[in-house]
Amino acid sequence: MSEVTLIRVFVRDGQGGNPVPLVADARGMSAPEMQAVAAAHGHESAFVLPSEIDCDWRLRFFVPQHEMEMCGHATVGTLWALRQWGRWTTATARIETLSGVVLAYWDDAGQCVWISQPAVHAEALDAEAAGRVAAQLGLPAGPHAAINAATSRVKTLVALPSVAALDSLQPDFSTMEPLCASIGSTGLYPYAFGTPRADGRPVVHARQFPKSSGYPEDAATGIAAAALWGYLQQAGELPLRDGSAPAIAVWQGDAMGSPSEILVAPRHGESGEPAGCWLSGSVAWSEA
Repeated sequence: MSEVTLIRVFVRDGQGGNPVPLVADARGMSAPEMQAVAAAHGHESAFVLPSEIDCDWRLRFFVPQHEMEMCGHATVGTLWALRQWGRWTTATARIETLSGVVLAYWDDAGQCVWISQPAVHAEALDAEAAGRVAAQLGLPAGPHAAINAATSRVKTLVALPSVAALDSLQPDFSTMEPLCASIGSTGLYPYAFGTPRADGRPVVHARQFPKSSGYPEDAATGIAAAALWGYLQQAGELPLRDGSAPAIAVWQGDAMGSPSEILVAPRHGESGEPAGCWLSGSVAWSEA
């Protein structure tokens, strides 16, 4: 089987992050072999292949139970590793994924990768569905709002009143898959606003409970953070800076003991029109 390199993506202050088993040359590997790598390591895994269209690389992503169309942290981590290995030397790159072409650029000052995500599509669940989501999370009885939002895969956003309430959640994992299937979601993403960073950047704390990835909670979920930023921007819940929504930091993984930080910034087209967002974060080699 092809060699697997382990990296950690979206680390915060050198700690935590989401592990990515990475196969830098997956030519000749079958889909079952790729899924076996994800199952052996228990994490979203990335596989680098030659592009079949006009892109620099093609990436495939697997979790222990199935293939994914897109994985934000695995894309960021893979491109960072390709940069360290000298395989990516240009300022920008185009990545082929099952969810479409992802654009990327290397931030030399920050020594990090930024990848594109399209504009968010968001829709509020009706009261009955939102109530079932709240019950799944173990929230107290009462009216609750839940939003299905997506830039790549649908995540269900649930606003909570405090970080303490977020950290104390005790979801019903045994019925997570049928609940998510019934609302057309791939995972629940409760969140709460925290204290802004020293540079003034808003911080939003979040947790991700996937529908059926083979593990109960995710330490850092890039596409969920992108969907959250898009929804908050759309709903006017982010303070404007210079007339546009600011970049935010999404802190995830604290309840798992794996603190992560996902940076999300507005993206604009060639004419200055809003064009979704950029995702980034710190990456580190893993020792295990």
